[in-house]
Amino acid sequence: MADPVLPSTERRLLARTARAQRDGRAPGLVAGVVRDGGLAWSAGRGDVPEPHTDVQYRLGSISKTVTAVVVMRLRDEGRLGLDDPLERHLPGTPLGQRTVGQLLSHLAGASAESPGGWWERTPGGSLDELGLGEDDVVLGAARRFHYSNLGFGLLGELVSRLRGAAWDDVVRGEVLAPLGMDRTTPRPVPPAATGTAVHPWADVVLPEPEHHAGVMAAAGQLWATLADLARFAVFLLGDTGDVLDPATLAEMAEPAGVDSSAPGWSAYGLGVQVLRLDDRTLIGHGGSMPGFLAGVFVDRDERTGAVSLANTTSGLDAVVPALLAELRACEPRIVEPWVPFPAPVDLDLLGVWFWGPAPHVLRAVPGGLLHLGPLPGRGGRASRFTHRPDGTWLGLDGYYAGETLRIAEDHLDLGTFIFTRTPYDPEAPVPGGVDENGWR
Repeated sequence: MADPVLPSTERRLLARTARAQRDGRAPGLVAGVVRDGGLAWSAGRGDVPEPHTDVQYRLGSISKTVTAVVVMRLRDEGRLGLDDPLERHLPGTPLGQRTVGQLLSHLAGASAESPGGWWERTPGGSLDELGLGEDDVVLGAARRFHYSNLGFGLLGELVSRLRGAAWDDVVRGEVLAPLGMDRTTPRPVPPAATGTAVHPWADVVLPEPEHHAGVMAAAGQLWATLADLARFAVFLLGDTGDVLDPATLAEMAEPAGVDSSAPGWSAYGLGVQVLRLDDRTLIGHGGSMPGFLAGVFVDRDERTGAVSLANTTSGLDAVVPALLAELRACEPRIVEPWVPFPAPVDLDLLGVWFWGPAPHVLRAVPGGLLHLGPLPGRGGRASRFTHRPDGTWLGLDGYYAGETLRIAEDHLDLGTFIFTRTPYDPEAPVPGGVDENGWR
């Protein structure tokens, strides 16, 4: 059980939640913060039955992340590849040549919504009943990020086909039950909030309809309690148990198609949103369905998360990032002490290397990794590298992600670039050679 927050912090968090519920005119709002493996604080405001942590609200698009977890489990089992065309596993759709990975990261060019009526407010049917056509392909593959509910409906169908069971049953058996999310279901189970729309010019509400979305369920069907959503936040923080390899979760959190070194950005990984706010990187997902808003995001560096659920269609500001900021300001994480650790290479190999005339530093970093990047204060490319059994090093992030670093006594060989101990060392194998007259 997580240690509770300090009384002074509790008041700040409650004040932030209360203001969000009042200003956002949400009939009911429950919110909480997560650390140390569980809920450290939570509260309910407005029309919320007790205990507030056990009231179901609709998760909306957080269901997409649950779907993505199963897809990545299938990948880890060797049942599919992220570069596989959809046609290989789900034949007969106009998006057959788009890949599984493109669908996960909203880069497949699929239409934002499924054809027919507003799927979020009308009962859904089978994939055949959708009647997909070429009009449901709106962009070329990997041209740009384009959020697609339809794409995740197709991924849910893919999961169902490969597992030979309904999407509902697969996610319950492979994700929800193992994580202890016993109050997360495809349809509401009392106590559950009623979805409502709030009139824009008057303080009156209108009930929103509820139904099963059929093949589109994977895009937004699930209902959950605050306690269950907190358990999912713990999962996103890396306590993945037997559900997913932690390395696979880290892969899901890598932004697709965005320069993550730029200050202030929003991106999408493989089924998760990745946000950069106030020099912090948050991963998780927001959710919106008629009558409901939800959010779960975690700060993996700070080892904290926040969750929120409300029964209103629109108008509520993002509660989760605000709660994380309050918690960080009131109770910043005390990091582990620094201790000496053996370098993964000879110390003589560490230090300054030159790419042409540009100085870079190769240094050892925690986890047995190497980091190669420009001198502090200088712009340039930087990446971390992990050791391979054959003696080479694999780029983990940055410009050289996936590239191979080979280390020799007098040079580094990295993606055709040669780094030398002195600028354009004539004794090293510099591509194009070095002018025999030298520097002058």
